[in-house]
Amino acid sequence: MTESRYLAIDLGAESGRAMLGRLDGGRLTLEELRRFPNLPVRLPDGLHWDALRLWSELQDSLRQAAQLHGGQLASVGIDTWGVDFGLLDRRDALIGNPYHYRDSRTDGMQAEALRRMPREQIFERTGIQFIQINTLYQLLALAVARDPALEIAATFLTMPDLLNFWLTGQKVGEFTNATTTQCYDPRAAAWATPVLDAMGIPAAIFPPVIPPGTVIGPLRPALAADLGAPGLTVVAPACHDTGSAVAAVPAEGAGFAWISSGTWSIMGVESPTPVIDARSLAYNLTNEGGVYGTFRCSKNIMGLWIVQECRRTWAAQGHGWSYDDLARMAGQAAPLAALIDPDADEFFKPGDMPARIQAFCRRTGQPAPADAGAIVRCALESLALKYRWVLERLETVTGQRLDPIHIIGGGAQNALLNQLTADATARPVVAGPVEATAIGNLLVQAIALGQLGSLAEARAVVRRSFTPQVFAPRPSADWDAAYARLEALVEAGS
Repeated sequence: MTESRYLAIDLGAESGRAMLGRLDGGRLTLEELRRFPNLPVRLPDGLHWDALRLWSELQDSLRQAAQLHGGQLASVGIDTWGVDFGLLDRRDALIGNPYHYRDSRTDGMQAEALRRMPREQIFERTGIQFIQINTLYQLLALAVARDPALEIAATFLTMPDLLNFWLTGQKVGEFTNATTTQCYDPRAAAWATPVLDAMGIPAAIFPPVIPPGTVIGPLRPALAADLGAPGLTVVAPACHDTGSAVAAVPAEGAGFAWISSGTWSIMGVESPTPVIDARSLAYNLTNEGGVYGTFRCSKNIMGLWIVQECRRTWAAQGHGWSYDDLARMAGQAAPLAALIDPDADEFFKPGDMPARIQAFCRRTGQPAPADAGAIVRCALESLALKYRWVLERLETVTGQRLDPIHIIGGGAQNALLNQLTADATARPVVAGPVEATAIGNLLVQAIALGQLGSLAEARAVVRRSFTPQVFAPRPSADWDAAYARLEALVEAGS
């Protein structure tokens, strides 16, 4: 097998990077070519992404890759976060900067959606959990406000689809990202027109949907010439970053749980069909598309966003603690002293997160953590216990014991959280690979271009190429008692 080189453009909620993958002899090696920040921009009308900045960074990444690797580069694939989107007018021009999913315009939109269509019917048509960030509520906010952007829109494209359009001129919607929107019917394999009609959202603006692993086409000729990348092929991997990350889980067979750990924690199980029934609705689980005939029955959990916001607050106060510093301080704090529900509303938006954690604890009759170490330990232990809460519900709807738990993504580097997760769930945790999203992106490109034959073969490449770290559980009655406290907090807030 000769060496092939692929480029993954992985855009996350905090940063983006260009990762080169070399696949040779059944092993994959990675090289980070470029990294750049991806920060929201607040304008008078709300919180936005800087789409043109991302486009510029994407072009610079492609130019750099072409200069370094030239004709050896087989293809490029883009993955991003889900739910956010751009609208094009009839001239294919972008209508304004795409909004950030944490913008307040979706406040109250879930209630408005349920006024227009019952919760059960929306879930039956889409299989997606009810969470304020969903595309459905962003579009509904435009419809309610009679926003002229929606009135003149000709095409809806999620963020990776928008970038792929600028690269190739092809207006398509990639399946894994389409399913995050709560506008797509996974069982009908089509946009959920009855839901869109009920919300006053024009169904005609939605593009045709393509499966992950589709070759979209070459770069636009003028762009290829400008970047020095003639003939470069654009492949749609799993364009939703979680879809790419789960493709890189180094598992054999089925029956495992996975956690894509980063700004968000997304915990789930791989399924051959969407799990849409009364129990998954009651648990507010979601069914997003995966690669090669799979679905991800999962749940979004607030994740390390809480720690990230704490760190930003402390940095503004003059404390330049690194994540390693915070983990060390948390490891020295008293265990299981106070807990929060990580998914409580007060932790959703940017702000003084340490003060919010302390206020939550006081409001729920617990001692407020007094210093940074205690605050971070509270957040991490609560997150590990919320994983157990989700794991139990995943096992209920699938009817199987899920073992082990694979933790992938940047959060897999947090050894303290990994051990707390093993302890809280009483399951072994297999941590890594850290670069799962880029790895899955690259391997789906390799399958699309014929160098690998299947998802199972791709996962075998992951096992040969990267060594995970295993955390054995240390269950105790203290964790069981803490879990009962977490359940009470969740129930009180539901």
